[in-house]
This record gives sequence, structure tokens and C-alpha cells, in this order.
Amino acid sequence: MHTIRNTLVVVDWQQSSDLILNRAKMIASATQSHLHLLACDKGNQHSSYMNDMQGALVKEGYSVSTQQAWQGSPYKTIIAAQQAQGCGLVIKQHLPDNPLIKALLTPEDWKLLRYCPSPVLIVKTTRPWTGGAILAAIDAGSSDMEHRVLHSGIVSHGYDIATLAGGTLHMLSAHPYPMLSAADSVFQLKESIQALYRELCKTFQAEFDVSDERLHIEEGPAEVLIPYIAHKLEAVLTVIGSVARTGLSGALIGNTAEMILDTLDSDVLVLKPDDIITHLEELAAPSHGTSADTTTSSWPYHHHNHRPHT
Repeated sequence: MHTIRNTLVVVDWQQSSDLILNRAKMIASATQSHLHLLACDKGNQHSSYMNDMQGALVKEGYSVSTQQAWQGSPYKTIIAAQQAQGCGLVIKQHLPDNPLIKALLTPEDWKLLRYCPSPVLIVKTTRPWTGGAILAAIDAGSSDMEHRVLHSGIVSHGYDIATLAGGTLHMLSAHPYPMLSAADSVFQLKESIQALYRELCKTFQAEFDVSDERLHIEEGPAEVLIPYIAHKLEAVLTVIGSVARTGLSGALIGNTAEMILDTLDSDVLVLKPDDIITHLEELAAPSHGTSADTTTSSWPYHHHNHRPHT
């Protein structure tokens, strides 16, 4: 988190900017990162709105730039700016106009989460982060090197945010139901599965100071457990990793993540494995298109394709 030098903040003149700017200012204060404010705007009609926002932030001591741009759709516009500016984090607000309507993510939000190479923070609630519970959700049973690196990223981002918000870090991993027919006897009993998963989490617990009471190893599907535990803890932020698909032309976030993200009543930070990031940066390069989605066949970007600092 501390290596983020540039944060992209997607602003929407139709919604109050107070909430998203509070999150951005907290992160910028902790990381000393520059804030690049982006309005996805076809006609550059909101210059005074953007200038006022920039002026207020500069007066508070932040380094700020603004941009109004349009690349055919909001998610393409956001990714083009993220790549051009080398942003290590994208922050986007997602609150429905009517508080009675559940904050279901839009198709544009999903495309952003699938194709954006950098971590994306979706702001879903108005609750302040200060002093709140931060939930880092991992799949401890996937202990190959790629997953270990992703898990370490999830927990370290959670730790950094808990530290800067004066909050408490919790870790969660769902585990499978016991199966008497399992070849490995460990997976025949709930107690032995839980003991194995707790053992797999010990390294993270030691490195990021997570007590046994704040380690939640629960039986059942992740898409049910993550929102359940987040709600139970009244978590202000949940940090998850996206699910990679074999053959990266497929959707990079699976149904599990979609169910989790729509059900969560906390803000959510989505991270990706390194090989996915590399692939997405290739897709975002001007000379490439993508077969993953016909709506993204042309990526009209004119920028340097460099790895964002994350």
C-alpha cells in the first residue's frame, strides 16, 4: 500500500463527492500519493466542478490533477487513465440513488473489476473506516506459490489500511465440508480440516499480528461466508482476491466473487494475481484487443504501457 504513488479517483458530478474524497484523502495522507481526479465525461462540461474540487484539495495540502475524458465507455475511460497515469489504485464510488435499492454492481463496474490491472476500491457504504474492522478474505487451502503471493497481498493491504484507519484486522478462510470418501484423512473430519487451515494461516498471523480470536476459519462456501462474517463483524472494508480462470480469455472474476461483491455491505478492495495483472496490461496496450468480451475488441488507448506501482 505504501508504494502507491498515484491514486485514480473516479468522480461523478451526479453524486456527492464527500465520501469518495474522504477515502482518497485517508489513503493519500498515509501513502503520500498524488490524487488524479477523473470524470468520465463526453463533453468536458464540468470544468468548474473539477476545478473547485481540485482547489479545495490543494488548499488542504494534497497533490492533485484533474482530467475529463471519454473512451467509449466508463470502464475503458478509467483503465486508459489508470495506465496513462501509472496509478497503483483506482477508487470508485458505488451507491444507489435510492437507499432502499441494494447496491448491486453495474455491468460497467464488473468490466472495470475484470479488466483493470491495478487494485480497485469500490466504495459501497457511508460508514467511516476509522476504528472499524477490516476483513481480509483468503483461500488458505490454495497454498501454491501464486496463491500465497496473492494471499500475502490481500492480508498486507488489509493490515496497512487497518493501521492507517486505527482499525482491527481480521482474517477469514472458508474451508470445504468434510468428506468421508476423501483420499486424505485430514479432509474426513471438520476438526482436522480446521486445524490444517489454521496451521496454513500461522505465517500470516505472525507477520501481520492477527490473534487467534481474529482468525475466522469457517465451513461452507466462500460466497456465503465472506458477506456473513463481514456483516457479523460490521466490517468497514473487505479485501478479496479475484478468481483467475484457466485460459485468460475468460472472465477474470468468477461467479463466487460476483455473489460476494453484490452481497457485501462493506466497502471492498479487489486485488489480482501478478500473472493476471501482466495479461491485463497487455490487453490495455494500444496494439492489443481482447477476445474476452466483444465490447472490448478495440482499446483506443494512446499512452505508455508501464506497470503501475502497487
